Amino acid sequence: MDFVQQNMMWVMLAAISGGMLLLQTLRGGGDNISVADATLKLNREDALIIDVRETHEWDRGHIPNARHIALGQIGKRIQEIEKFKSRPVIVVCASGNRSSSACGTLKRAGFEQVFNLAGGIGAWSEANLPVTTKH
Repeated sequence: MDFVQQNMMWVMLAAISGGMLLLQTLRGGGDNISVADATLKLNREDALIIDVRETHEWDRGHIPNARHIALGQIGKRIQEIEKFKSRPVIVVCASGNRSSSACGTLKRAGFEQVFNLAGGIGAWSEANLPVTTKH
């Protein structure tokens, strides 16, 4: 008990971290996928990439052939991608947080294979994979 009292800040930080991880799990976000596994899904299974970043982020560079649907619009624009429900869908944002939320939305809409790109566009760029500014 003395340990808890003396380290209250650390105990609270650990509890909050655990709660956030639990919340993300309960929200039903997609499985995290590495950049290497994402490229395999793109090449072998014709995966669809959805970039949920804001327009100004998208304009600075995105994965070639990705579809841009900002996170705030994913629920309204789901009909545009319904034909891809049985294909793998890889969702990307800047770091992997917003895309996790979008993954949950897609899973609830009936998409079968939804993946969250771990590390987001930053991890993609760090792997020296192509990025484009073309629309």
